[in-house]
Amino acid sequence: MKQIDSEKKIDRLKIDKLLKTIYSNNTTEEINFISNQLLQILDDFSEKSAYEEKRDKERWNESHSVLITYADSIYKNGEATLTTLNKFLSKHFGSLSKVVHILPFLKSTSDGGFAVSSYDSLEEKFGGWDDLKSISKNHDLMADLVLNHVSSSHPWVQQFIKYQEPGISNVFSPKQNLDWSNVVRPRSSSLFSQINTEDGPKQVWTTFGPDQIDLNWHNPKMTIEFLNLIITYLSNGIKWLRLDAVGFIWKESGTTCLHLPKAHSIVKLLRVLLNNLLDEGVLITETNVPQKENLSYLIPDDEAHMAYNFPLPPLLLEAIITSRADILNSWIFDWPILPKETTLFNFTASHDGVGLRALEGLMNEQRIKDLLINCEKRGGLVSHRRLSNGDDKPYELNISWWSAMEDSSRDAKRFQYERFILSQLLVMALKGVPAFYLPALLASENDIKSFSLTGQRRDLNREKFKSENLLAVLNNPESNANKNLKCLRNAMDVRSKLKQFHPCSEMKCLSKGRSDIVVIKRGNGPESVFAIHNMTENKINYQLNDNDLPKIIDNDFNTHDFLSSIKYNRKNISLDPFQVIWLSAL
Repeated sequence: MKQIDSEKKIDRLKIDKLLKTIYSNNTTEEINFISNQLLQILDDFSEKSAYEEKRDKERWNESHSVLITYADSIYKNGEATLTTLNKFLSKHFGSLSKVVHILPFLKSTSDGGFAVSSYDSLEEKFGGWDDLKSISKNHDLMADLVLNHVSSSHPWVQQFIKYQEPGISNVFSPKQNLDWSNVVRPRSSSLFSQINTEDGPKQVWTTFGPDQIDLNWHNPKMTIEFLNLIITYLSNGIKWLRLDAVGFIWKESGTTCLHLPKAHSIVKLLRVLLNNLLDEGVLITETNVPQKENLSYLIPDDEAHMAYNFPLPPLLLEAIITSRADILNSWIFDWPILPKETTLFNFTASHDGVGLRALEGLMNEQRIKDLLINCEKRGGLVSHRRLSNGDDKPYELNISWWSAMEDSSRDAKRFQYERFILSQLLVMALKGVPAFYLPALLASENDIKSFSLTGQRRDLNREKFKSENLLAVLNNPESNANKNLKCLRNAMDVRSKLKQFHPCSEMKCLSKGRSDIVVIKRGNGPESVFAIHNMTENKINYQLNDNDLPKIIDNDFNTHDFLSSIKYNRKNISLDPFQVIWLSAL
């Protein structure tokens, strides 16, 4: 009991210190009020917490993978979509869905759920909080904490229009004589949108568009609002929290308004609050920015537990399309050293496009341009952001990952399956936690129909599946969806039994300087596993060379592939086009 009291005392001190750092312009009385409110909420939750039994002693291990899906990615007429999803998860996705990231499920008005209009209830077609709880019985749940903005229909915005509190304090509508010329934009839409209020027309900040009104984090009561939402999440089975667009939440005149010190302090505060609520809770930052900026939320070791690995999707995509993995190899070779309690969220496809900002400093402009052209040839589109000088610059690629795996020859399907499987297996081999996007696993092609209806480029990669039709596809052993799931479930089952693939296990790239192959060593000594990827459409003969090999292998034939159980001679390993082998000593 003394230890718990001591930890709470430390947390109280941390909370006070962080609040004073973030809200340095507020009075001591105001800070003390917020601090006491936060601590009271924490105490109330701990008394009635549903998390008395802990399923895992550690936040993540080699068996963890994340399935990314919308609440209505699979639907059935007359049934709540979360109920439909739950039926599919264990039966068809198995070990690929230990953690399930259900994309925004709260009531919203646009942007695939990211324009949240209510914190209290779910979209009716999805179901209710009990449906989320039901899924959490067999899967860890991950959900979005949309910190930066709310829908223009949210009660706070409506109160702002009526010139009422708390809307006046919660909506970010800065004075017009301030300097916003250095603001870094993720979109080409206007930074401000005009709202007519009972106090006259007001300019409100809209980072992502006019239906997403930015919140005023200069108001310290915002911390209370989001702590209450976090507790609602935890009470309904959610343990992993994705901090959407967190880098944009703090704005100051004369700055870039991106990754400002106080934004980092807010992440630190959320970490303390979550750790106080749930020992195995996970805080994940999502910042589509260059790598150094992205990792700035992990390096301090008291901010996020995990960060989206944004350079991975475009680097891997370019390597597979061109069969040229030189940049990918160099990047893996220089893998960042991270604090012990942190790791990376490794993914390829996601509900958003393939971010391009992460390529800054990693890939030259000509190769980026060639990547865009290659994806456009495969039916993809390019979205832009606006620079401070008014120019537009490519921001992300909008294309389904399955369509991106097409061949450039007359036969678009040539090696498409092999490329796709390689891309997902490479994600499994890397240091970190692998994540998979449901439409990609189901071999979803560019959804031209949805895009033509909405005009939203990201809808190319957000196909929805009718339950009955999907069952027929999954029950067909010749379908791409069936083949994808069968292969990747097996690989994830294998991975789950190998400590070498623990997110914190040592990793080394053995193929730096080569373009045709990617070789990743996981673990050390006799237990090492070598993940070997043929990045070309040609057969490759490869000789494995590593300092540990003489200690590991008694003779040249004493190695085998965990994925196929085939034995290999390490001095003459033959790989088929785009083949992947997980090699180890027998």
